[in-house]
Amino acid sequence: MATLPAALRCLLLALAVSLLPCLAAAGCDCSEDATGRDKARALRLKVVAIFCILAGGAAGAAAPALGRRVPALRPGTGLFRAVKAFAGGVILATGLVHILPAAFDALGSPCLATTGPWGRFPFAGMVAMLAAIATLVVDTVATGYFRRTVARKAAAVVDEPPAEPGRCGDGDLEQAADGHHGHAHGMSVLAPAPATAGDDLVRHRVISQVLELGVVVHSLIIGMSLGASDFPSTVRPLVPALTFHQLFEGIGLGGCIVQAKFRLKSVVAMALFFSVTTPVGVAFGIAISSVYDETSPTALVVQGLLEAAAAGILVYMALVDILAEEFMSARVQSRARLQLALNASLLLGAGLMSMLAIWA
Repeated sequence: MATLPAALRCLLLALAVSLLPCLAAAGCDCSEDATGRDKARALRLKVVAIFCILAGGAAGAAAPALGRRVPALRPGTGLFRAVKAFAGGVILATGLVHILPAAFDALGSPCLATTGPWGRFPFAGMVAMLAAIATLVVDTVATGYFRRTVARKAAAVVDEPPAEPGRCGDGDLEQAADGHHGHAHGMSVLAPAPATAGDDLVRHRVISQVLELGVVVHSLIIGMSLGASDFPSTVRPLVPALTFHQLFEGIGLGGCIVQAKFRLKSVVAMALFFSVTTPVGVAFGIAISSVYDETSPTALVVQGLLEAAAAGILVYMALVDILAEEFMSARVQSRARLQLALNASLLLGAGLMSMLAIWA
């Protein structure tokens, strides 16, 4: 099941690396004010940022896994639902407050006023809309595919011929309740787990992997933007802001991963992939900082389109796959206090992440 998303993640990284020369291309008259530029000091801050952001992302992604040792944080509990609502607010604010405005700024830049159709149509909004629709398509197609796969496997198990009578096997009852030998044919012994449980598991696995793709796109872009800056006054406030940014996003992604019940190896791989994406982006930005021109038309177009696509993915995932699933559940709707707690947690997460937009 993890093969397709893993291939997509590899394709995404390959695409980002291939676009680095394009991002470095110049050709716009919009010049950047060099006042305050200090490359050596900015480099020291960026190295600190790599380790701080890595620690913040790892801590956030690992926090929901504490539910294995802390019963109150296990999936289904009120506290876990509140944490998930907080994470949903964080991801929603990330898409609408951080990413989408940045996409509009990039594609609406004066440097693009005379280059192509960018100033004559709101491409950022259209790309975000198409990304949300594409996420819906991937979400439904992937969920349907994996549900059919699980159903076929379950049907194959049920259709296996029972063992010979009198022998202990998967489909036999060695001794019946009245003392006579016998064996049970059919569903009572070989039936798979209830369909709803299997459906929920498949759904959570698709959600966690699609969400990671959207988060990774944004994380890579903000990492490269930080790494390419040679202004200490720009980099300094971004270090704590992006650390908390990755911490909150990691909590949201980690909660989805926990509900997906992946094997330990897959959980570690997904958490590690999320944690290193922004630091890797910072390292890429440092490598190309000498030739990178963030005001070039090519850089603005690529950044704007990728940011808009990431915004559409995250807004869809936050509203449909994280918040709606929790708020529309029968348990939440039947408990007024739990509803109040989830709403407060949602507003807290969205508010804190929105405040970070002052610095990042």
